[in-house]
Amino acid sequence: MPGETRPDHAAGLTDWLTRWVLPAGTDPSAVPLLIGRALRALVDGYMAVLLPAYLLAIGLGQLQVGLISTATMLGSALATLAVGAWGHRVPPSRLLRSAALLMALTGVCFAGLSSFWPLIVVAFFGTLNPSSGDVSMFLPLEQARLAGAAQAQARVALFARYSLLGALCAAIGAAATGLPDWLHTQAGWPRLAVMRGMFVFYGAIGVLVWCLYRRLPLAEAGHPPQATAPLGPSRRTVVKLAALFCIDSFAGGLVVNALLSLWLLQRFGLSLTAAGLFFFWSGLLSAGSQLAAPKVAQRFGLLNTMVFTHIPANVCLVLAAWAPTLPVALALLLVRSALSQMDVPTRTAYVMAVVTPEERPAAAGFTAVPRSLAGALGPTLGGALFAAGWISLPLVACGLLKISYDLLLWRAFRQHETEEG
Repeated sequence: MPGETRPDHAAGLTDWLTRWVLPAGTDPSAVPLLIGRALRALVDGYMAVLLPAYLLAIGLGQLQVGLISTATMLGSALATLAVGAWGHRVPPSRLLRSAALLMALTGVCFAGLSSFWPLIVVAFFGTLNPSSGDVSMFLPLEQARLAGAAQAQARVALFARYSLLGALCAAIGAAATGLPDWLHTQAGWPRLAVMRGMFVFYGAIGVLVWCLYRRLPLAEAGHPPQATAPLGPSRRTVVKLAALFCIDSFAGGLVVNALLSLWLLQRFGLSLTAAGLFFFWSGLLSAGSQLAAPKVAQRFGLLNTMVFTHIPANVCLVLAAWAPTLPVALALLLVRSALSQMDVPTRTAYVMAVVTPEERPAAAGFTAVPRSLAGALGPTLGGALFAAGWISLPLVACGLLKISYDLLLWRAFRQHETEEG
Protein backbone atom coordinates (compact mmCIF):
# COMPACT_ATOMS: atom_id res chain seq x y z
CA MET A 1 0.00 0.00 0.00
CA PRO A 2 1.24 3.54 -0.75
CA GLY A 3 2.78 5.13 2.24
CA GLU A 4 2.93 1.82 4.14
CA THR A 5 6.19 1.23 6.00
CA ARG A 6 7.57 -2.27 5.87
CA PRO A 7 9.01 -3.64 9.09
CA ASP A 8 12.78 -3.67 9.24
CA HIS A 9 13.46 -7.08 10.75
CA ALA A 10 17.24 -6.55 10.88
CA ALA A 11 16.75 -3.31 12.79
CA GLY A 12 14.29 -5.06 15.09
CA LEU A 13 16.84 -7.78 15.88
CA THR A 14 19.50 -5.16 16.52
CA ASP A 15 17.16 -3.27 18.85
CA TRP A 16 16.36 -6.47 20.75
CA LEU A 17 20.02 -7.38 21.12
CA THR A 18 20.85 -3.84 22.18
CA ARG A 19 18.16 -3.92 24.84
CA TRP A 20 18.75 -7.39 26.27
CA VAL A 21 22.39 -8.26 25.53
CA LEU A 22 24.33 -5.00 25.75
CA PRO A 23 25.02 -3.39 29.15
CA ALA A 24 23.34 -0.05 29.75
CA GLY A 25 25.17 2.82 28.08
CA THR A 26 26.88 0.65 25.44
CA ASP A 27 26.98 1.79 21.84
CA PRO A 28 24.86 -0.43 19.52
CA SER A 29 27.83 -0.78 17.16
CA ALA A 30 29.02 -3.55 19.50
CA VAL A 31 26.18 -5.87 18.36
CA PRO A 32 27.81 -7.09 15.09
CA LEU A 33 31.01 -7.83 17.00
CA LEU A 34 29.13 -9.97 19.51
CA ILE A 35 27.32 -11.86 16.74
CA GLY A 36 30.57 -12.41 14.86
CA ARG A 37 32.25 -13.72 18.01
CA ALA A 38 29.36 -16.13 18.58
CA LEU A 39 29.51 -17.50 15.03
CA ARG A 40 33.26 -18.02 15.13
CA ALA A 41 33.09 -19.68 18.54
CA LEU A 42 30.43 -22.08 17.27
CA VAL A 43 32.79 -23.61 14.71
CA ASP A 44 35.89 -23.21 16.89
CA GLY A 45 34.07 -25.27 19.54
CA TYR A 46 33.90 -28.42 17.45
CA MET A 47 37.09 -27.76 15.53
CA ALA A 48 39.31 -27.92 18.62
CA VAL A 49 37.94 -31.38 19.49
CA LEU A 50 37.58 -32.65 15.93
CA LEU A 51 41.03 -31.59 14.69
CA PRO A 52 43.15 -34.34 16.35
CA ALA A 53 40.66 -37.06 15.41
CA TYR A 54 40.57 -35.81 11.80
CA LEU A 55 44.36 -35.63 11.52
CA LEU A 56 44.73 -39.13 12.94
CA ALA A 57 41.99 -40.37 10.57
CA ILE A 58 43.91 -39.15 7.50
CA GLY A 59 47.04 -40.97 8.67
CA LEU A 60 49.05 -38.36 10.58
CA GLY A 61 50.85 -39.13 13.86
CA GLN A 62 50.63 -37.64 17.33
CA LEU A 63 53.70 -35.45 16.88
CA GLN A 64 52.31 -34.14 13.60
CA VAL A 65 49.05 -33.27 15.38
CA GLY A 66 51.09 -31.20 17.83
CA LEU A 67 53.07 -29.54 15.04
CA ILE A 68 49.94 -28.53 13.15
CA SER A 69 48.42 -27.15 16.36
CA THR A 70 51.62 -25.18 16.92
CA ALA A 71 51.51 -23.85 13.34
CA THR A 72 47.96 -22.55 13.80
CA MET A 73 48.88 -20.65 16.96
CA LEU A 74 52.22 -19.38 15.62
CA GLY A 75 50.62 -18.05 12.46
CA SER A 76 47.87 -16.37 14.46
CA ALA A 77 50.49 -14.80 16.69
CA LEU A 78 52.38 -13.27 13.78
CA ALA A 79 49.15 -12.01 12.19
CA THR A 80 48.17 -10.46 15.52
CA LEU A 81 51.63 -8.88 15.80
CA ALA A 82 51.14 -7.29 12.40
CA VAL A 83 47.78 -5.92 13.53
CA GLY A 84 49.34 -4.45 16.67
CA ALA A 85 52.29 -2.91 14.82
CA TRP A 86 50.65 -1.63 11.64
CA GLY A 87 46.93 -2.10 12.11
CA HIS A 88 46.41 1.54 13.09
CA ARG A 89 47.13 2.48 9.46
CA VAL A 90 44.16 0.46 8.11
CA PRO A 91 40.46 0.75 9.08
CA PRO A 92 39.72 -2.06 11.57
CA SER A 93 36.53 -3.02 9.70
CA ARG A 94 38.62 -3.74 6.58
CA LEU A 95 41.00 -5.92 8.57
CA LEU A 96 38.06 -7.79 10.09
CA ARG A 97 36.63 -8.51 6.66
CA SER A 98 40.03 -9.75 5.44
CA ALA A 99 40.27 -12.09 8.43
CA ALA A 100 36.79 -13.45 7.65
CA LEU A 101 37.78 -14.25 4.05
CA LEU A 102 40.92 -15.98 5.34
CA MET A 103 38.70 -18.04 7.64
CA ALA A 104 36.61 -19.16 4.66
CA LEU A 105 39.72 -20.16 2.72
CA THR A 106 41.13 -22.08 5.70
CA GLY A 107 38.04 -24.27 5.97
CA VAL A 108 38.00 -25.12 2.27
CA CYS A 109 41.71 -25.97 2.19
CA PHE A 110 41.58 -28.22 5.28
CA ALA A 111 38.59 -30.06 3.79
CA GLY A 112 40.43 -30.76 0.53
CA LEU A 113 43.98 -31.57 1.70
CA SER A 114 45.38 -34.73 3.29
CA SER A 115 49.19 -34.37 3.26
CA PHE A 116 51.12 -33.06 6.23
CA TRP A 117 53.15 -30.27 4.57
CA PRO A 118 50.27 -28.57 2.73
CA LEU A 119 48.17 -28.79 5.88
CA ILE A 120 50.84 -27.23 8.08
CA VAL A 121 51.19 -24.34 5.60
CA VAL A 122 47.44 -23.73 5.66
CA ALA A 123 47.46 -24.05 9.45
CA PHE A 124 50.17 -21.39 9.69
CA PHE A 125 48.52 -18.84 7.41
CA GLY A 126 44.92 -19.70 8.30
CA THR A 127 42.61 -19.03 11.21
CA LEU A 128 42.07 -22.49 12.69
CA ASN A 129 41.91 -22.48 16.49
CA PRO A 130 42.94 -25.61 18.46
CA SER A 131 42.44 -24.00 21.86
CA SER A 132 39.50 -23.17 24.10
CA GLY A 133 39.98 -19.42 23.66
CA ASP A 134 40.26 -17.06 20.73
CA VAL A 135 43.82 -16.78 19.42
CA SER A 136 43.14 -15.26 16.01
CA MET A 137 43.76 -11.79 14.57
CA PHE A 138 40.05 -11.12 15.13
CA LEU A 139 40.74 -10.77 18.85
CA PRO A 140 42.67 -7.46 19.13
CA LEU A 141 40.53 -5.82 16.45
CA GLU A 142 37.27 -6.71 18.17
CA GLN A 143 38.57 -5.94 21.65
CA ALA A 144 39.78 -2.47 20.69
CA ARG A 145 36.45 -1.61 19.11
CA LEU A 146 34.48 -3.00 22.06
CA ALA A 147 36.61 -0.98 24.48
CA GLY A 148 35.48 2.20 22.76
CA ALA A 149 31.83 1.18 22.87
CA ALA A 150 31.49 1.27 26.68
CA GLN A 151 32.96 2.96 29.73
CA ALA A 152 33.87 1.97 33.29
CA GLN A 153 31.90 -1.00 34.70
CA ALA A 154 29.87 -1.24 31.48
CA ARG A 155 33.12 -2.11 29.71
CA VAL A 156 33.80 -5.03 32.07
CA ALA A 157 30.21 -6.24 31.58
CA LEU A 158 30.53 -5.91 27.80
CA PHE A 159 33.72 -7.95 27.71
CA ALA A 160 32.03 -10.51 29.94
CA ARG A 161 29.17 -10.81 27.44
CA TYR A 162 31.67 -11.07 24.60
CA SER A 163 33.44 -13.91 26.39
CA LEU A 164 30.14 -15.44 27.52
CA LEU A 165 28.74 -15.65 24.00
CA GLY A 166 32.00 -17.18 22.85
CA ALA A 167 31.96 -19.79 25.61
CA LEU A 168 28.28 -20.68 25.12
CA CYS A 169 28.57 -21.05 21.36
CA ALA A 170 31.84 -22.97 21.71
CA ALA A 171 30.03 -25.38 24.04
CA ILE A 172 27.25 -25.87 21.48
CA GLY A 173 29.86 -26.40 18.80
CA ALA A 174 31.67 -28.98 20.95
CA ALA A 175 28.44 -30.95 21.25
CA ALA A 176 28.38 -31.22 17.44
CA THR A 177 31.68 -33.12 17.51
CA GLY A 178 29.73 -36.38 17.72
CA LEU A 179 28.10 -35.74 14.35
CA PRO A 180 30.56 -37.88 12.30
CA ASP A 181 30.02 -40.92 14.55
CA TRP A 182 26.24 -40.41 14.65
CA LEU A 183 25.84 -40.05 10.89
CA HIS A 184 28.16 -43.00 10.30
CA THR A 185 26.15 -45.21 12.65
CA GLN A 186 22.64 -44.03 11.80
CA ALA A 187 22.90 -43.21 8.10
CA GLY A 188 25.99 -45.11 6.97
CA TRP A 189 27.79 -41.95 5.85
CA PRO A 190 31.59 -42.22 5.63
CA ARG A 191 33.00 -40.82 8.85
CA LEU A 192 35.90 -39.04 7.16
CA ALA A 193 33.58 -37.42 4.61
CA VAL A 194 31.46 -35.95 7.40
CA MET A 195 34.58 -34.58 9.07
CA ARG A 196 35.58 -32.89 5.83
CA GLY A 197 32.09 -31.47 5.56
CA MET A 198 32.48 -29.87 8.98
CA PHE A 199 35.57 -28.05 7.69
CA VAL A 200 33.52 -26.81 4.75
CA PHE A 201 30.91 -25.51 7.19
CA TYR A 202 33.72 -23.73 9.05
CA GLY A 203 34.56 -21.94 5.80
CA ALA A 204 30.90 -21.08 5.21
CA ILE A 205 30.77 -19.39 8.62
CA GLY A 206 33.76 -17.32 7.51
CA VAL A 207 31.71 -16.07 4.54
CA LEU A 208 28.80 -15.27 6.88
CA VAL A 209 31.10 -13.32 9.21
CA TRP A 210 32.43 -11.42 6.20
CA CYS A 211 28.86 -10.43 5.26
CA LEU A 212 28.23 -9.34 8.84
CA TYR A 213 31.37 -7.19 9.07
CA ARG A 214 30.74 -5.77 5.62
CA ARG A 215 27.90 -3.82 7.23
CA LEU A 216 30.09 -2.66 10.12
CA PRO A 217 30.47 1.14 10.05
CA LEU A 218 33.93 2.68 9.92
CA ALA A 219 33.05 4.55 13.11
CA GLU A 220 30.16 4.82 15.52
CA ALA A 221 27.33 6.99 14.28
CA GLY A 222 27.75 10.59 15.33
CA HIS A 223 31.38 10.15 16.38
CA PRO A 224 34.60 10.65 14.43
CA PRO A 225 36.87 7.62 14.06
CA GLN A 226 38.86 7.15 17.24
CA ALA A 227 42.53 8.04 16.89
CA THR A 228 44.90 5.13 17.28
CA ALA A 229 48.61 5.05 17.92
CA PRO A 230 51.44 2.65 18.71
CA LEU A 231 52.31 2.09 22.34
CA GLY A 232 53.65 5.18 24.07
CA PRO A 233 53.24 6.16 27.74
CA SER A 234 51.84 2.73 28.69
CA ARG A 235 54.58 0.73 27.00
CA ARG A 236 56.34 -0.38 30.20
CA THR A 237 53.14 -1.60 31.83
CA VAL A 238 52.04 -3.43 28.69
CA VAL A 239 55.42 -5.09 28.22
CA LYS A 240 55.39 -6.31 31.82
CA LEU A 241 51.87 -7.71 31.41
CA ALA A 242 52.78 -9.31 28.10
CA ALA A 243 55.79 -11.04 29.65
CA LEU A 244 53.64 -12.53 32.39
CA PHE A 245 50.95 -13.52 29.91
CA CYS A 246 53.62 -15.51 28.05
CA ILE A 247 53.98 -17.86 31.02
CA ASP A 248 50.23 -18.39 31.20
CA SER A 249 49.88 -18.94 27.47
CA PHE A 250 52.83 -21.32 27.14
CA ALA A 251 51.34 -23.40 29.92
CA GLY A 252 47.92 -23.33 28.29
CA GLY A 253 49.44 -24.47 25.00
CA LEU A 254 50.42 -27.75 26.65
CA VAL A 255 46.74 -28.65 27.07
CA VAL A 256 44.86 -26.84 24.32
CA ASN A 257 41.50 -28.49 23.73
CA ALA A 258 42.89 -30.49 20.81
CA LEU A 259 45.50 -32.10 23.08
CA LEU A 260 43.15 -32.44 26.04
CA SER A 261 40.76 -34.24 23.71
CA LEU A 262 43.62 -36.49 22.60
CA TRP A 263 44.46 -37.19 26.28
CA LEU A 264 40.88 -38.26 27.02
CA LEU A 265 40.72 -40.38 23.87
CA GLN A 266 43.98 -42.19 24.60
CA ARG A 267 44.12 -42.50 28.37
CA PHE A 268 40.50 -43.45 29.01
CA GLY A 269 39.41 -44.59 25.53
CA LEU A 270 36.72 -41.91 25.37
CA SER A 271 34.78 -41.81 22.11
CA LEU A 272 34.67 -38.70 19.95
CA THR A 273 30.97 -38.30 20.78
CA ALA A 274 31.60 -38.54 24.54
CA ALA A 275 34.52 -36.11 24.27
CA GLY A 276 32.28 -33.63 22.47
CA LEU A 277 29.67 -33.97 25.22
CA PHE A 278 32.30 -33.32 27.88
CA PHE A 279 33.51 -30.18 26.12
CA PHE A 280 29.90 -29.06 25.77
CA TRP A 281 29.35 -29.12 29.55
CA SER A 282 32.82 -27.74 30.13
CA GLY A 283 31.97 -24.82 27.85
CA LEU A 284 28.70 -24.16 29.65
CA LEU A 285 30.51 -23.98 32.99
CA SER A 286 33.11 -21.64 31.50
CA ALA A 287 30.31 -19.44 30.16
CA GLY A 288 28.68 -19.28 33.59
CA SER A 289 31.96 -18.28 35.22
CA GLN A 290 32.46 -15.47 32.72
CA LEU A 291 28.93 -14.24 33.36
CA ALA A 292 29.74 -14.04 37.07
CA ALA A 293 33.11 -12.37 36.49
CA PRO A 294 31.88 -8.71 36.38
CA LYS A 295 30.07 -8.99 39.72
CA VAL A 296 33.04 -10.72 41.35
CA ALA A 297 35.41 -8.11 39.90
CA GLN A 298 33.20 -5.26 41.08
CA ARG A 299 33.43 -6.57 44.64
CA PHE A 300 37.03 -7.81 44.77
CA GLY A 301 38.77 -5.97 41.92
CA LEU A 302 39.96 -7.08 38.50
CA LEU A 303 43.38 -8.36 39.61
CA ASN A 304 42.10 -10.37 42.58
CA THR A 305 39.44 -11.96 40.39
CA MET A 306 42.04 -12.91 37.79
CA VAL A 307 44.42 -14.50 40.29
CA PHE A 308 42.33 -16.09 43.02
CA THR A 309 39.92 -17.90 40.71
CA HIS A 310 42.76 -19.18 38.54
CA ILE A 311 44.84 -20.87 41.26
CA PRO A 312 42.24 -23.45 42.41
CA ALA A 313 41.37 -24.17 38.77
CA ASN A 314 44.96 -25.14 38.09
CA VAL A 315 45.19 -27.25 41.23
CA CYS A 316 42.27 -29.24 39.80
CA LEU A 317 44.13 -29.69 36.51
CA VAL A 318 47.19 -31.15 38.28
CA LEU A 319 44.98 -33.51 40.28
CA ALA A 320 43.12 -34.58 37.14
CA ALA A 321 46.40 -35.74 35.60
CA TRP A 322 46.70 -38.36 38.36
CA ALA A 323 43.01 -39.25 38.58
CA PRO A 324 42.59 -43.04 38.86
CA THR A 325 39.27 -43.21 36.98
CA LEU A 326 37.49 -41.37 34.19
CA PRO A 327 34.66 -39.98 36.41
CA VAL A 328 37.19 -38.47 38.84
CA ALA A 329 39.19 -36.92 36.01
CA LEU A 330 36.09 -35.47 34.36
CA ALA A 331 34.80 -34.07 37.66
CA LEU A 332 38.10 -32.29 38.34
CA LEU A 333 38.25 -30.94 34.79
CA LEU A 334 34.68 -29.64 35.08
CA VAL A 335 35.51 -27.83 38.33
CA ARG A 336 38.49 -26.35 36.54
CA SER A 337 36.21 -25.16 33.73
CA ALA A 338 33.91 -23.45 36.22
CA LEU A 339 36.81 -21.32 37.47
CA SER A 340 39.58 -21.08 34.88
CA GLN A 341 37.90 -18.68 32.44
CA MET A 342 36.73 -16.10 34.95
CA ASP A 343 39.94 -14.21 34.31
CA VAL A 344 39.26 -13.79 30.57
CA PRO A 345 36.94 -10.73 30.59
CA THR A 346 38.64 -9.27 33.65
CA ARG A 347 42.09 -9.60 32.05
CA THR A 348 40.91 -7.86 28.90
CA ALA A 349 39.22 -5.07 30.86
CA TYR A 350 42.35 -4.70 33.01
CA VAL A 351 44.59 -4.22 29.96
CA MET A 352 42.18 -1.71 28.44
CA ALA A 353 42.04 0.18 31.76
CA VAL A 354 45.80 0.65 32.17
CA VAL A 355 46.42 2.20 28.74
CA THR A 356 45.23 5.36 27.03
CA PRO A 357 42.29 5.05 24.59
CA GLU A 358 44.60 5.72 21.62
CA GLU A 359 46.88 2.83 22.62
CA ARG A 360 44.14 0.23 23.00
CA PRO A 361 44.46 -1.49 19.58
CA ALA A 362 48.24 -1.71 19.97
CA ALA A 363 47.95 -2.85 23.61
CA ALA A 364 45.44 -5.55 22.64
CA GLY A 365 47.77 -6.74 19.92
CA PHE A 366 50.96 -6.62 21.97
CA THR A 367 49.43 -8.53 24.87
CA ALA A 368 47.77 -11.06 22.56
CA VAL A 369 50.86 -11.68 20.41
CA PRO A 370 53.21 -12.94 23.14
CA ARG A 371 50.37 -15.13 24.41
CA SER A 372 49.97 -16.66 20.96
CA LEU A 373 53.71 -17.00 20.36
CA ALA A 374 54.33 -18.61 23.73
CA GLY A 375 51.20 -20.73 23.41
CA ALA A 376 52.33 -21.91 19.99
CA LEU A 377 55.29 -23.73 21.54
CA GLY A 378 53.14 -25.75 23.90
CA PRO A 379 51.27 -28.03 21.46
CA THR A 380 54.48 -29.27 19.84
CA LEU A 381 56.01 -30.04 23.24
CA GLY A 382 52.75 -31.60 24.39
CA GLY A 383 52.54 -33.69 21.21
CA ALA A 384 56.14 -34.85 21.71
CA LEU A 385 55.38 -35.89 25.30
CA PHE A 386 52.32 -37.78 24.06
CA ALA A 387 54.42 -39.57 21.44
CA ALA A 388 56.99 -40.47 24.14
CA GLY A 389 54.28 -42.02 26.30
CA TRP A 390 54.17 -39.31 28.99
CA ILE A 391 50.59 -38.37 28.25
CA SER A 392 49.77 -36.91 31.69
CA LEU A 393 52.91 -34.82 32.10
CA PRO A 394 51.57 -31.89 29.98
CA LEU A 395 48.64 -31.47 32.39
CA VAL A 396 50.91 -31.37 35.44
CA ALA A 397 53.35 -28.93 33.82
CA CYS A 398 50.49 -26.71 32.68
CA GLY A 399 48.93 -26.51 36.14
CA LEU A 400 52.18 -25.75 37.95
CA LEU A 401 53.27 -23.10 35.43
CA LYS A 402 49.90 -21.38 35.57
CA ILE A 403 49.99 -21.25 39.37
CA SER A 404 53.44 -19.64 39.13
CA TYR A 405 52.04 -17.08 36.66
CA ASP A 406 49.17 -16.23 39.01
CA LEU A 407 51.50 -15.58 41.93
CA LEU A 408 53.91 -13.49 39.85
CA LEU A 409 51.07 -11.42 38.39
CA TRP A 410 49.61 -10.69 41.83
CA ARG A 411 53.02 -9.76 43.23
CA ALA A 412 53.84 -7.43 40.33
CA PHE A 413 50.52 -5.57 40.14
CA ARG A 414 48.84 -5.84 43.54
CA GLN A 415 49.71 -2.20 44.33
CA HIS A 416 49.12 -0.92 40.81
CA GLU A 417 46.48 1.83 40.78
CA THR A 418 44.02 1.63 37.86
CA GLU A 419 40.71 3.16 37.04
CA GLU A 420 38.74 -0.05 37.20
CA GLY A 421 35.43 1.65 37.80
